[in-house]
Amino acid sequence: MEIPMKRLILLALMTFNCTFVAADTLTLKAGHPESYVVKKGDTLWDISAAFLNDPWKWPRLWDVNPQIANPHLIYPGDQLTLVFVDGQPRLVRNGDMVDSAKPHVKKSPEGRIIAKSNAIPAVDLALIEHYLVQNRVVATDWLAEQPMVLAGESPSRHHIVGDVIYIDAELPMNQKYGVYERGREFFNKASGEAIGQEAILASTGQVVESGKVSKIKLLTSFRETKAGFRVMPMESDSLMSAYFTPKPAELKTPAVVLAIESKMREAGKLDVVYLDKGTQDGVEPGVVFSIYRDGEVIVINNDGMPVPATERTAYDNLMASVSSDRAIQMPDIYHGKLLVFKVFDKASLGLIVSTERPVRVDDKLIAPESLALRGQ
Repeated sequence: MEIPMKRLILLALMTFNCTFVAADTLTLKAGHPESYVVKKGDTLWDISAAFLNDPWKWPRLWDVNPQIANPHLIYPGDQLTLVFVDGQPRLVRNGDMVDSAKPHVKKSPEGRIIAKSNAIPAVDLALIEHYLVQNRVVATDWLAEQPMVLAGESPSRHHIVGDVIYIDAELPMNQKYGVYERGREFFNKASGEAIGQEAILASTGQVVESGKVSKIKLLTSFRETKAGFRVMPMESDSLMSAYFTPKPAELKTPAVVLAIESKMREAGKLDVVYLDKGTQDGVEPGVVFSIYRDGEVIVINNDGMPVPATERTAYDNLMASVSSDRAIQMPDIYHGKLLVFKVFDKASLGLIVSTERPVRVDDKLIAPESLALRGQ
């Protein structure tokens, strides 16, 4: 698939100006460095994790630096130095620091001739680029109404790059289409409401002949294309917004991990998951969640001793169900943080940016809290 390079560059330069509902104080990480030299391959998240307990709050370190309006103007080779202004930690790039105790020296304007595409991105674009124009969550009925792949010029049942496929609709000449395979159907676990149908991009192509049965020549393939797959125009609204503002999630009820994109049992750092909230719930690209799993319910037996779930008898379970005094809910367990990067009506895609424990389906997603008290 062809993705305009300008869009990719914009995505790589996503602005990381955050707003917070928590206290203004930034908590520095124990053992943090006093300075840091930016390396090729670094991301804003990587650098922030070296200084702060809460990496996603790192852009606030630049608030008093007028020379650098946005963190995306950091490049490999830049040296960052930690200073304190009014008692608050700030990061400045060497050459931009101002010391009020020293005489002011006027310097002629200087510049660096560096390609903008070399700026340090918010997160590693390679991790999510694959998903920017691929998997979608759409209404099941809507997907079934989209034009369908009937067959191809090749006698094979599986079609790849260079093959021409037949579509049961009159399509505009030269229009680019994505060819989608039907994936999993998602439901809200609590209400049973249908959330949507996963549509997995198999290939992309361009209309080379229009008619009652149109022809599409496949330009890229992510998996083999088959009869029965559906086609949808490749439009700009399927791309993630070029800029977003990271901020803590604000939902009336917690979101949950709906599914793991890779279909594995557990997900870890840098894996992608679906969550059960979307634009209808106020979720947007850049929202940050903390991931938690429900704490265990401990039952007190007849001897007054706590019994974990793995050791409970049927009698213990019965007594716990009829007496709240016999069942004690343990605190939820923190598992990591997630950054939403693509949003649909009732679902979203998120990148797991940090983990303490593996993430599973049905884990809870709530507003992030400081980890300072956790000793991190």
